[in-house]
Amino acid sequence: MKLSIIGSGYVGLVTGACFAEMGNNVICVDIDKEKVRRLNDGIVPIFEPGLDKLIKKNIKNGNISFTTDTEYAVKNSDIVFIAVGTPQSEDGSADLNHVLEAAKSIGKFIDHEMIIVDKSTVPVGTADKVKMTIEGEVKKRFPDGAPFNFDVVSNPEFLKEGDAISDFMKPDRVIVGADKESSMIIMKELYRPFTLNHERFIEMDVRSAELTKYAANAILATKISFINEISRIAEALGADVNKVRAGIGSDRRIGYHFIYPGVGYGGSCFPKDVRALEKMATDAGIEPKIIKSVQDVNYEQRFYFLSKIYKRFGENLEGFTFAVWGLAFKPQTDDMREAPSITIVNELTKRGAKIKAYDPEAMENAKNFWLKGNDDVEYLNNKYDTLNDSDAMILITEWKEFRSPDFYEVKKRLKRPVIFDGRNQYNRDFLKEFGFEYYQIGVSD
Repeated sequence: MKLSIIGSGYVGLVTGACFAEMGNNVICVDIDKEKVRRLNDGIVPIFEPGLDKLIKKNIKNGNISFTTDTEYAVKNSDIVFIAVGTPQSEDGSADLNHVLEAAKSIGKFIDHEMIIVDKSTVPVGTADKVKMTIEGEVKKRFPDGAPFNFDVVSNPEFLKEGDAISDFMKPDRVIVGADKESSMIIMKELYRPFTLNHERFIEMDVRSAELTKYAANAILATKISFINEISRIAEALGADVNKVRAGIGSDRRIGYHFIYPGVGYGGSCFPKDVRALEKMATDAGIEPKIIKSVQDVNYEQRFYFLSKIYKRFGENLEGFTFAVWGLAFKPQTDDMREAPSITIVNELTKRGAKIKAYDPEAMENAKNFWLKGNDDVEYLNNKYDTLNDSDAMILITEWKEFRSPDFYEVKKRLKRPVIFDGRNQYNRDFLKEFGFEYYQIGVSD
């Protein structure tokens, strides 16, 4: 099929590359000329395992191309995906400016029957707004009625950063909301290579599809905040949250996914989408008590972790240096949007501490944007080098290379054998036997 994708960010690039891999002809659109030039040369601006190889392969095969020319893309496509950003507005709602600008562009150039797909995470009712925006532009060109029809459908994405290619190629579900049966048939065919097990393709109305994305992210965020709240209760009562997790996770109704205690969730999806769902509920006259609590617990968890450091070293951290392992909000990405590390690093340096930081992928983002201007942070290219002359090591992101470090080397380089583990990654008994002071989430010190 002939597809175009407006927006060459994380979702747009993964979507375009995976559809191209199945033999579709894909045109990706972006307003950034330099970004488009680099993409056509196979240079991908984000870190996502396997994405650069997939794009290079399909550029070579002629299945994917990148352009700033929206008119060319729309006129040479049968299906147009809108995959632009929906950042958070000041009131917590999703900002639809980019989505509606994309719709406006489609309306200016559409000249044949097509399907427009909302791939961006958008509030319930957005498809109606997109349709009205396109119709408004079409009417300017065809005041007596257009000689073609179009339909707007919802197809929310469920991609995990760090595993997005696998998620798209082998989805656990593909959700499409459409009001026309003809559009649903075409979308089914487009996704057929990915959903040979048809139970994975779930049909519904447009508004239900729009809400499903928010509900999915909210319930996963809820599981994270729940186990983090349990971690505080466990510590207060002298229990071990790691054992509690094993006990409840063995129940198939609960499962082990997303009940890892830690320093809270971050990233581009959960924080923004949970806030947007709260705003949608409030606007509809519903008080979202659980959703509000999820956000409160998540925010407080970072300070709960910090309190362990203050308890050990004091409120005034002048003269102390900490080695920080991990800056990205999760492993396998360079994304630092709403990462717990930002709060933790900034709070420590506010109290006078110096930071030596290492992350396999996110250091440039930290240095040039998220922690820019914080002169008390030094970035090093080796995790062990951060330990030199440091008073303790703080683990924030659970990258694989941090799972089994050389603890002889760690202990030798640190001024004090102290580890604060924000992901409960290490064996408490082993490290204590090894001579470390070891502080976890949800375990009495």
